[in-house]
Amino acid sequence: MPTARNTISSRPSFGIVVALDYLERAYVRDSITSVEYSPACTRLLSQYKTMLKLVGDDVPSIDQFMSRYRMDHPAALHRLKVGVPATVEHSSEAGPETGKWVAETTQSFITFMDALKLRLRAKDQLHPILQDLVTGYARFKGSKDWEGRSRMVSWLITLNAMKASEEITEEQSRQLLFDVDHAYAEFFRSLSGGKDDAS
Repeated sequence: MPTARNTISSRPSFGIVVALDYLERAYVRDSITSVEYSPACTRLLSQYKTMLKLVGDDVPSIDQFMSRYRMDHPAALHRLKVGVPATVEHSSEAGPETGKWVAETTQSFITFMDALKLRLRAKDQLHPILQDLVTGYARFKGSKDWEGRSRMVSWLITLNAMKASEEITEEQSRQLLFDVDHAYAEFFRSLSGGKDDAS
């Protein structure tokens, strides 16, 4: 049974989940544009992450929290597990690629691969870098169809479900490095006119 302290500390979580679910449904119904949706979603996800640091063990996982309070908000649950807006996850409205985007995304790939080679394993070390990589990746037209992109989103979901201090295993690290390397090669093939042309 939730204690008074748990109930008080969980109120912000409850409000964020409800707001996020409403926002997700509005976006799916085209009631709001991606320009309105993306910053609002990013802000709610950021507030949720900040709130998690404050309440500590009172909210062990989003699944347990929603079950405890009998919340039925599948759209919010999915978004919290992914950890990035739908516009990043699905890359639905990519604009024309620019040299700056290519340079930034390339740098994100290199930074993330270097982090893995330097044996960084904790979620709080890897998640922000991977999030930057997936966000940059999503800017490119056609990226939603790239095999590497779906692998990166899958890894982002895996890391997002972990606690900040938790670490991936050596086996996971090797697989992640392999998947990132594959995605990097695919990204460059697309830029040079391969079958997944991004231009």
